[in-house]
Amino acid sequence: MMTTAPYDPRSGNTPDAKPLNLEGKRYQAQVPKPQTPFDPMSMKTPDYQAPTTPKPTTVFLPIATIITQSGEEIAVDANGRAEDGSVPVGTTKKIPTGGAGGGGGGNNSVINGEMQDAYQLLFDEFSALGLGALVADGKDLLMKATSIAAMPDALRSTKAYITRFSANDARIKAGLTALTPAQYLAKEDAYQKVMRDSGLPESYYKTGLYGKQEGFDTLLSNDVSAVELEDRISTAQDRVLNANPEVTAALKQFYPDITNGDILAYTLNPKNAIKDIQRKVTAAEIGGAALSQTDAMGKSILTTSEARARELAGYGVDKAAATAGYSAIGAGLQRGSELAAIYGQSPYTQATAESEIFKLSGQQEARKQRQKVTGLEKATFGGQTGLTSGALARDRAGGY
Repeated sequence: MMTTAPYDPRSGNTPDAKPLNLEGKRYQAQVPKPQTPFDPMSMKTPDYQAPTTPKPTTVFLPIATIITQSGEEIAVDANGRAEDGSVPVGTTKKIPTGGAGGGGGGNNSVINGEMQDAYQLLFDEFSALGLGALVADGKDLLMKATSIAAMPDALRSTKAYITRFSANDARIKAGLTALTPAQYLAKEDAYQKVMRDSGLPESYYKTGLYGKQEGFDTLLSNDVSAVELEDRISTAQDRVLNANPEVTAALKQFYPDITNGDILAYTLNPKNAIKDIQRKVTAAEIGGAALSQTDAMGKSILTTSEARARELAGYGVDKAAATAGYSAIGAGLQRGSELAAIYGQSPYTQATAESEIFKLSGQQEARKQRQKVTGLEKATFGGQTGLTSGALARDRAGGY
């Protein structure tokens, strides 16, 4: 009988026991793969695989429906795009927001956030122009816009915007293009500078609600440039208000509807064409030159009328020519009239003298009439004449 060697506690073996052969066994022990050590230069473990972040899913949030010409209804988001990214064209119908239990609260909060961001951008843009209050006052209406893209159009329909840029409506009706807010403000700034530089009181360019300057509406509606405005102001100030009082007197005589208080207002009104204003002022200057010829008592010895002043202006007579011409006429008219009466000649009138000196129709006949009466006086007084000065004594010089 075979006996088994006892267990040896020192070696941990039983001498007769045979080692197990595990080769090919299903659960053979695996040798662990050594890991690459940590790299302090790159701060990475080369074999480490970082977990990947799931790609975010884009959620389509419809806020309106576009009804195309074919009748198809296509849902669009706040940017006016369909779920496939296209931009359909047609009539917009807003999708009603869900109420309690509607299930759309999450989408609505995202949409409202986007609209709020769009509103803020619009507010910031107008604040840079000093018009932030205009956008703020229309916020409730703007937030009801069908889309972000529709928000600028919604702003233009607010009462605040229409009030601030009211001249645009008149411009469109007159066949002009509407001005952008920046263009509108630029024109107002140019008008204000011209008026301030011309010394006009602040009442002409005072500001009101939203910085609106009521006095500029008519100028903007008629597309008056800053250059034309300056011309109008200088015409009123330099040629009338700051001119000789006779010019103002003639203007009032010719045009009774223009009072001294509204001469400037009349010239600033674009409905009165600048060329017509200038013609009226020129006529007043010519008439004023006639009225400035006075006797020793300060009473005018010459007369004037709008028709005669306009006629003279038509012959190229301006303020300077009228001043010189009427000065000569005033000096010789009285003596010429007396001589014509003494020698029984045709009356020598202001109109006769004007025809000669201003080279009007009948100039030659007027010259001959003057020469005849002066010749009769010379013959009577042995070659001497009482007209030794003034217009009637200039025959040798070839003038009046």
